[in-house]
Amino acid sequence: ARGIQHTAVRQAHHKHEPTFHDKYGTMVLLGGAAMFSSVWGYVFTKLNVEWGFSPIGRTTPREWRE
Repeated sequence: ARGIQHTAVRQAHHKHEPTFHDKYGTMVLLGGAAMFSSVWGYVFTKLNVEWGFSPIGRTTPREWRE
């Protein structure tokens, strides 16, 4: 029983060491959001689609390049 008490006391006074998520979690999240935004921004600017409420009659097919 005393061994269990000693273990519990030792764990209670154990200093919290920061994990990977504590150290870098916010930076990884912001980096992922920036990467996501930049990739989709590039894709949407390279699609050559005229944006509007209805695409009927606004988009025309391009000739196929061989």
